[in-house]
Amino acid sequence: MEELLSKLEAIGIRFREVEKSIGDPELIADNKAYRDAMREYRRLEPIANHASLCRGVWDDYMQAKEWASSDDDEFRQMGKDEIPVLQEKIEELSQQAREMLLPRDEADDRDVVLEVRAGTGGDEAAIFAGELLRMYLRHVESKGWKHTMVSSSEGTAGGFKEAVARLSGDGVYGWLKFESGVHRVQRVPATESQGRVHTSAATIAILPIAEDVDVELKISDLRRDTFRASGAGGQHVNKTESAVRLTHIPTGIVVECQDGRSQHANLEHAMEVMRTKLFEQERAKQEEERSENRKKLVSTGDRSAKIRTYNFPQGRVTDHRIGFTSHALPAIIGGDLTEVIEALHLAEKIELLKNL
Repeated sequence: MEELLSKLEAIGIRFREVEKSIGDPELIADNKAYRDAMREYRRLEPIANHASLCRGVWDDYMQAKEWASSDDDEFRQMGKDEIPVLQEKIEELSQQAREMLLPRDEADDRDVVLEVRAGTGGDEAAIFAGELLRMYLRHVESKGWKHTMVSSSEGTAGGFKEAVARLSGDGVYGWLKFESGVHRVQRVPATESQGRVHTSAATIAILPIAEDVDVELKISDLRRDTFRASGAGGQHVNKTESAVRLTHIPTGIVVECQDGRSQHANLEHAMEVMRTKLFEQERAKQEEERSENRKKLVSTGDRSAKIRTYNFPQGRVTDHRIGFTSHALPAIIGGDLTEVIEALHLAEKIELLKNL
Protein backbone atom coordinates (compact mmCIF):
# COMPACT_ATOMS: atom_id res chain seq x y z
CA MET A 1 0.00 0.00 0.00
CA GLU A 2 2.84 2.42 0.79
CA GLU A 3 4.23 2.26 -2.76
CA LEU A 4 0.75 2.81 -4.21
CA LEU A 5 0.14 5.64 -1.78
CA SER A 6 3.37 7.38 -2.80
CA LYS A 7 2.22 7.30 -6.44
CA LEU A 8 -1.17 8.73 -5.52
CA GLU A 9 0.36 11.48 -3.40
CA ALA A 10 2.77 12.44 -6.20
CA ILE A 11 -0.29 12.94 -8.41
CA GLY A 12 -1.86 14.94 -5.55
CA ILE A 13 1.15 17.29 -5.61
CA ARG A 14 0.76 17.74 -9.37
CA PHE A 15 -2.97 18.40 -8.92
CA ARG A 16 -2.27 21.21 -6.47
CA GLU A 17 0.24 22.71 -8.90
CA VAL A 18 -2.36 22.67 -11.69
CA GLU A 19 -5.03 24.01 -9.32
CA LYS A 20 -2.79 26.96 -8.51
CA SER A 21 -1.87 27.57 -12.17
CA ILE A 22 -5.45 27.86 -13.47
CA GLY A 23 -5.80 31.13 -11.58
CA ASP A 24 -2.83 32.65 -13.43
CA PRO A 25 -4.04 35.49 -15.75
CA GLU A 26 -1.35 34.63 -18.32
CA LEU A 27 -2.57 31.05 -18.53
CA ILE A 28 -6.19 32.17 -18.75
CA ALA A 29 -5.25 34.43 -21.68
CA ASP A 30 -3.89 31.43 -23.61
CA ASN A 31 -7.06 29.56 -24.62
CA LYS A 32 -5.36 26.28 -25.52
CA ALA A 33 -3.09 26.19 -22.49
CA TYR A 34 -6.01 27.01 -20.20
CA ARG A 35 -8.20 24.33 -21.81
CA ASP A 36 -5.41 21.75 -21.42
CA ALA A 37 -4.90 22.77 -17.79
CA MET A 38 -8.61 22.42 -17.04
CA ARG A 39 -8.64 18.96 -18.64
CA GLU A 40 -5.71 17.92 -16.47
CA TYR A 41 -7.39 19.45 -13.40
CA ARG A 42 -10.59 17.45 -13.97
CA ARG A 43 -8.59 14.27 -14.60
CA LEU A 44 -6.36 14.59 -11.51
CA GLU A 45 -8.95 15.86 -9.01
CA PRO A 46 -10.57 12.45 -8.20
CA ILE A 47 -7.11 10.84 -7.84
CA ALA A 48 -5.93 13.59 -5.50
CA ASN A 49 -9.08 13.21 -3.39
CA HIS A 50 -8.58 9.43 -3.32
CA ALA A 51 -4.98 9.92 -2.19
CA SER A 52 -6.18 11.92 0.83
CA LEU A 53 -8.73 9.23 1.67
CA CYS A 54 -6.12 6.45 1.38
CA ARG A 55 -3.64 8.36 3.55
CA GLY A 56 -6.24 8.76 6.31
CA VAL A 57 -7.14 5.06 6.34
CA TRP A 58 -3.49 3.99 6.17
CA ASP A 59 -2.58 6.22 9.13
CA ASP A 60 -5.50 4.73 11.09
CA TYR A 61 -4.22 1.24 10.24
CA MET A 62 -0.69 2.01 11.43
CA GLN A 63 -2.14 3.48 14.62
CA ALA A 64 -4.23 0.33 15.16
CA LYS A 65 -1.12 -1.86 14.75
CA GLU A 66 0.65 0.24 17.35
CA TRP A 67 -2.27 -0.14 19.74
CA ALA A 68 -2.39 -3.90 19.14
CA SER A 69 1.14 -4.23 20.55
CA SER A 70 0.46 -1.97 23.51
CA ASP A 71 0.88 -3.08 27.13
CA ASP A 72 -2.49 -1.54 27.88
CA ASP A 73 -5.20 -4.23 27.61
CA GLU A 74 -7.88 -1.78 26.47
CA PHE A 75 -5.73 -0.27 23.72
CA ARG A 76 -4.48 -3.71 22.65
CA GLN A 77 -8.03 -5.02 22.24
CA MET A 78 -9.11 -1.86 20.42
CA GLY A 79 -6.22 -2.28 17.97
CA LYS A 80 -7.01 -5.95 17.35
CA ASP A 81 -10.64 -5.07 16.66
CA GLU A 82 -9.73 -2.25 14.25
CA ILE A 83 -7.05 -4.02 12.18
CA PRO A 84 -9.28 -6.45 10.16
CA VAL A 85 -11.81 -3.71 9.42
CA LEU A 86 -9.09 -1.36 8.22
CA GLN A 87 -7.35 -4.11 6.20
CA GLU A 88 -10.56 -4.73 4.30
CA LYS A 89 -10.96 -0.99 3.68
CA ILE A 90 -7.34 -0.71 2.49
CA GLU A 91 -7.83 -3.54 -0.01
CA GLU A 92 -10.96 -1.86 -1.37
CA LEU A 93 -9.24 1.53 -1.68
CA SER A 94 -6.14 -0.08 -3.24
CA GLN A 95 -8.25 -1.72 -5.94
CA GLN A 96 -9.93 1.60 -6.71
CA ALA A 97 -6.53 3.30 -6.83
CA ARG A 98 -5.12 0.72 -9.27
CA GLU A 99 -8.07 1.35 -11.57
CA MET A 100 -7.50 5.11 -11.36
CA LEU A 101 -3.84 4.64 -12.31
CA LEU A 102 -4.56 2.56 -15.40
CA PRO A 103 -3.05 3.88 -18.69
CA ARG A 104 -5.31 6.54 -20.10
CA ASP A 105 -5.83 7.81 -23.63
CA GLU A 106 -5.26 11.56 -23.68
CA ALA A 107 -7.96 11.81 -26.36
CA ASP A 108 -10.70 10.50 -24.02
CA ASP A 109 -11.86 14.03 -23.14
CA ARG A 110 -12.21 15.13 -26.76
CA ASP A 111 -15.31 15.65 -28.87
CA VAL A 112 -15.69 13.25 -31.78
CA VAL A 113 -16.57 12.89 -35.42
CA LEU A 114 -19.08 10.08 -35.90
CA GLU A 115 -19.04 8.47 -39.35
CA VAL A 116 -21.75 6.02 -40.43
CA ARG A 117 -21.43 4.18 -43.75
CA ALA A 118 -23.72 1.61 -45.34
CA GLY A 119 -21.90 -1.62 -46.15
CA THR A 120 -23.02 -4.84 -47.81
CA GLY A 121 -26.76 -5.23 -48.23
CA GLY A 122 -27.88 -2.55 -50.68
CA ASP A 123 -30.97 -0.56 -49.63
CA GLU A 124 -31.30 -2.51 -46.39
CA ALA A 125 -27.75 -1.55 -45.40
CA ALA A 126 -28.56 2.14 -45.94
CA ILE A 127 -31.74 1.81 -43.87
CA PHE A 128 -29.73 0.12 -41.09
CA ALA A 129 -27.06 2.84 -41.27
CA GLY A 130 -29.83 5.40 -40.72
CA GLU A 131 -31.06 3.47 -37.69
CA LEU A 132 -27.56 3.33 -36.23
CA LEU A 133 -27.17 7.08 -36.72
CA ARG A 134 -30.45 7.73 -34.88
CA MET A 135 -29.39 5.28 -32.15
CA TYR A 136 -26.18 7.20 -31.45
CA LEU A 137 -27.79 10.64 -31.69
CA ARG A 138 -30.51 9.61 -29.23
CA HIS A 139 -27.89 8.20 -26.89
CA VAL A 140 -25.90 11.43 -27.10
CA GLU A 141 -29.04 13.45 -26.30
CA SER A 142 -29.83 11.20 -23.32
CA LYS A 143 -26.43 12.06 -21.83
CA GLY A 144 -26.97 15.78 -22.29
CA TRP A 145 -24.39 16.05 -25.08
CA LYS A 146 -24.83 17.90 -28.38
CA HIS A 147 -24.60 16.87 -32.01
CA THR A 148 -24.26 18.70 -35.32
CA MET A 149 -24.67 17.10 -38.73
CA VAL A 150 -21.68 17.70 -41.01
CA SER A 151 -22.72 15.86 -44.16
CA SER A 152 -25.06 13.12 -45.32
CA SER A 153 -25.97 11.15 -48.42
CA GLU A 154 -29.41 9.56 -48.36
CA GLY A 155 -30.16 6.03 -49.56
CA THR A 156 -32.61 5.46 -52.39
CA ALA A 157 -35.04 3.60 -50.11
CA GLY A 158 -34.37 5.63 -46.96
CA GLY A 159 -31.60 5.80 -44.42
CA PHE A 160 -28.12 6.93 -45.41
CA LYS A 161 -25.37 5.72 -47.68
CA GLU A 162 -23.08 7.85 -45.55
CA ALA A 163 -23.50 10.37 -42.73
CA VAL A 164 -21.05 12.39 -40.65
CA ALA A 165 -21.88 14.15 -37.37
CA ARG A 166 -19.94 16.06 -34.73
CA LEU A 167 -20.64 14.98 -31.14
CA SER A 168 -19.76 17.36 -28.29
CA GLY A 169 -19.70 16.79 -24.54
CA ASP A 170 -17.55 15.92 -21.55
CA GLY A 171 -15.64 12.69 -22.28
CA VAL A 172 -17.49 11.77 -25.49
CA TYR A 173 -14.56 9.94 -27.11
CA GLY A 174 -13.67 8.07 -23.94
CA TRP A 175 -17.24 6.80 -23.69
CA LEU A 176 -17.88 5.91 -27.34
CA LYS A 177 -14.44 4.85 -28.59
CA PHE A 178 -15.23 1.11 -28.57
CA GLU A 179 -18.12 1.56 -31.03
CA SER A 180 -15.88 1.69 -34.11
CA GLY A 181 -16.18 -1.30 -36.42
CA VAL A 182 -18.67 -3.25 -38.55
CA HIS A 183 -22.20 -3.59 -37.15
CA ARG A 184 -24.40 -6.32 -38.69
CA VAL A 185 -28.17 -6.59 -38.77
CA GLN A 186 -30.10 -9.83 -39.29
CA ARG A 187 -33.78 -9.42 -40.14
CA VAL A 188 -36.41 -9.67 -42.85
CA PRO A 189 -36.13 -6.47 -44.95
CA ALA A 190 -39.30 -4.61 -45.85
CA THR A 191 -38.44 -5.27 -49.51
CA GLU A 192 -38.18 -9.06 -48.99
CA SER A 193 -41.28 -10.78 -50.43
CA GLN A 194 -40.33 -14.34 -49.39
CA GLY A 195 -39.90 -13.59 -45.71
CA ARG A 196 -36.24 -14.58 -45.67
CA VAL A 197 -33.82 -13.20 -43.08
CA HIS A 198 -31.02 -11.14 -44.66
CA THR A 199 -27.71 -10.00 -43.18
CA SER A 200 -26.62 -6.46 -43.92
CA ALA A 201 -23.88 -4.29 -42.47
CA ALA A 202 -22.84 -0.74 -41.73
CA THR A 203 -19.54 0.66 -40.54
CA ILE A 204 -19.17 3.01 -37.57
CA ALA A 205 -16.09 5.17 -36.97
CA ILE A 206 -15.61 7.21 -33.79
CA LEU A 207 -12.75 9.68 -34.33
CA PRO A 208 -11.38 12.07 -31.66
CA ILE A 209 -11.44 15.60 -33.04
CA ALA A 210 -8.01 17.03 -33.75
CA GLU A 211 -7.00 20.49 -32.63
CA ASP A 212 -4.91 22.89 -34.69
CA VAL A 213 -1.72 21.98 -32.82
CA ASP A 214 -2.17 18.22 -33.37
CA VAL A 215 -1.83 18.31 -37.14
CA GLU A 216 0.09 20.62 -39.45
CA LEU A 217 -2.41 21.05 -42.26
CA LYS A 218 -0.84 22.98 -45.12
CA ILE A 219 -3.21 24.80 -47.45
CA SER A 220 -0.86 23.90 -50.31
CA ASP A 221 -1.63 20.21 -49.64
CA LEU A 222 -5.37 20.72 -50.10
CA ARG A 223 -7.54 20.86 -53.19
CA ARG A 224 -10.81 22.65 -52.56
CA ASP A 225 -13.95 22.16 -54.65
CA THR A 226 -17.41 23.59 -54.16
CA PHE A 227 -20.69 22.09 -55.33
CA ARG A 228 -24.39 22.40 -54.78
CA ALA A 229 -25.78 20.78 -51.65
CA SER A 230 -28.41 18.12 -52.23
CA GLY A 231 -31.40 16.93 -50.24
CA ALA A 232 -33.91 18.72 -48.06
CA GLY A 233 -32.84 22.08 -46.69
CA GLY A 234 -33.32 25.81 -47.02
CA GLN A 235 -33.78 27.87 -50.17
CA HIS A 236 -30.01 27.87 -50.80
CA VAL A 237 -30.05 24.14 -51.56
CA ASN A 238 -29.33 23.41 -55.24
CA LYS A 239 -29.10 27.15 -55.96
CA THR A 240 -25.73 28.11 -54.50
CA GLU A 241 -22.51 26.14 -54.35
CA SER A 242 -22.37 26.09 -50.54
CA ALA A 243 -21.11 22.52 -50.16
CA VAL A 244 -17.35 22.01 -49.84
CA ARG A 245 -15.13 19.09 -50.80
CA LEU A 246 -11.52 18.97 -49.60
CA THR A 247 -8.91 16.55 -50.92
CA HIS A 248 -5.65 16.05 -49.04
CA ILE A 249 -3.26 15.52 -51.93
CA PRO A 250 -0.46 13.65 -50.06
CA THR A 251 -2.83 11.01 -48.60
CA GLY A 252 -5.83 11.13 -50.96
CA ILE A 253 -8.23 11.64 -48.03
CA VAL A 254 -11.47 13.31 -49.18
CA VAL A 255 -13.86 15.20 -46.91
CA GLU A 256 -17.22 16.71 -47.85
CA CYS A 257 -19.42 19.04 -45.85
CA GLN A 258 -22.80 20.29 -47.03
CA ASP A 259 -25.06 20.63 -43.98
CA GLY A 260 -23.80 24.06 -42.86
CA ARG A 261 -25.74 27.24 -43.58
CA SER A 262 -22.97 28.75 -45.70
CA GLN A 263 -19.89 27.83 -47.68
CA HIS A 264 -17.75 29.38 -44.93
CA ALA A 265 -19.39 27.20 -42.24
CA ASN A 266 -19.00 24.12 -44.41
CA LEU A 267 -15.34 24.91 -45.02
CA GLU A 268 -14.71 25.22 -41.27
CA HIS A 269 -16.39 21.85 -40.61
CA ALA A 270 -14.52 20.23 -43.50
CA MET A 271 -11.15 21.52 -42.25
CA GLU A 272 -11.88 20.15 -38.78
CA VAL A 273 -12.87 16.74 -40.13
CA MET A 274 -9.78 16.67 -42.36
CA ARG A 275 -7.50 17.41 -39.39
CA THR A 276 -9.33 14.73 -37.43
CA LYS A 277 -8.81 12.10 -40.14
CA LEU A 278 -5.11 12.91 -40.41
CA PHE A 279 -4.82 12.84 -36.61
CA GLU A 280 -6.56 9.46 -36.49
CA GLN A 281 -4.23 8.11 -39.18
CA GLU A 282 -1.23 8.99 -37.03
CA ARG A 283 -2.90 7.56 -33.90
CA ALA A 284 -3.59 4.32 -35.80
CA LYS A 285 0.11 3.98 -36.62
CA GLN A 286 1.02 4.50 -32.96
CA GLU A 287 -1.63 2.01 -31.85
CA GLU A 288 -0.28 -0.58 -34.28
CA GLU A 289 3.18 -0.16 -32.77
CA ARG A 290 1.80 -0.52 -29.24
CA SER A 291 -0.31 -3.56 -30.12
CA GLU A 292 2.86 -5.51 -30.90
CA ASN A 293 3.55 -5.46 -27.17
CA ARG A 294 -0.02 -5.90 -25.91
CA LYS A 295 -3.10 -7.17 -27.72
CA LYS A 296 -6.11 -5.13 -26.67
CA LEU A 297 -9.19 -7.14 -25.80
CA VAL A 298 -11.50 -4.38 -27.02
CA SER A 299 -10.18 -3.06 -30.33
CA THR A 300 -10.59 0.56 -31.37
CA GLY A 301 -8.51 0.46 -34.52
CA ASP A 302 -9.69 -2.17 -37.00
CA ARG A 303 -12.61 -0.68 -38.93
CA SER A 304 -13.12 -3.98 -40.80
CA ALA A 305 -13.69 -6.04 -37.65
CA LYS A 306 -17.26 -7.31 -37.20
CA ILE A 307 -17.93 -6.21 -33.65
CA ARG A 308 -21.70 -6.46 -33.10
CA THR A 309 -24.80 -8.19 -34.46
CA TYR A 310 -28.40 -6.97 -34.09
CA ASN A 311 -30.65 -10.03 -34.57
CA PHE A 312 -34.24 -8.81 -34.92
CA PRO A 313 -36.04 -12.19 -35.16
CA GLN A 314 -34.60 -13.17 -31.77
CA GLY A 315 -34.57 -9.64 -30.32
CA ARG A 316 -30.88 -10.10 -29.50
CA VAL A 317 -27.79 -7.89 -29.57
CA THR A 318 -24.39 -9.61 -29.37
CA ASP A 319 -21.00 -7.94 -29.05
CA HIS A 320 -18.56 -10.52 -30.40
CA ARG A 321 -15.43 -9.05 -28.80
CA ILE A 322 -16.46 -9.78 -25.21
CA GLY A 323 -19.26 -12.32 -25.70
CA PHE A 324 -21.85 -9.87 -24.39
CA THR A 325 -25.48 -10.64 -25.23
CA SER A 326 -28.62 -8.64 -24.46
CA HIS A 327 -32.23 -9.34 -25.39
CA ALA A 328 -33.17 -5.67 -25.04
CA LEU A 329 -32.73 -4.97 -28.78
CA PRO A 330 -35.61 -2.43 -29.08
CA ALA A 331 -34.20 -0.36 -26.20
CA ILE A 332 -30.64 -0.53 -27.53
CA ILE A 333 -31.55 0.42 -31.09
CA GLY A 334 -33.62 3.20 -29.52
CA GLY A 335 -30.48 4.71 -27.98
CA ASP A 336 -30.15 2.97 -24.60
CA LEU A 337 -26.55 1.83 -25.09
CA THR A 338 -25.35 2.21 -21.51
CA GLU A 339 -25.38 -1.50 -20.62
CA VAL A 340 -23.41 -2.46 -23.74
CA ILE A 341 -20.84 0.32 -23.41
CA GLU A 342 -20.32 -0.29 -19.68
CA ALA A 343 -19.67 -3.99 -20.39
CA LEU A 344 -17.00 -3.04 -22.95
CA HIS A 345 -15.29 -0.64 -20.55
CA LEU A 346 -15.34 -3.24 -17.78
CA ALA A 347 -13.78 -5.86 -20.06
CA GLU A 348 -11.03 -3.46 -21.10
CA LYS A 349 -10.39 -2.48 -17.47
CA ILE A 350 -10.04 -6.14 -16.41
CA GLU A 351 -7.59 -6.78 -19.25
CA LEU A 352 -5.53 -3.72 -18.38
CA LEU A 353 -5.40 -4.70 -14.69
CA LYS A 354 -4.06 -8.12 -15.69
CA ASN A 355 -1.21 -6.43 -17.56
CA LEU A 356 -0.56 -3.75 -14.94
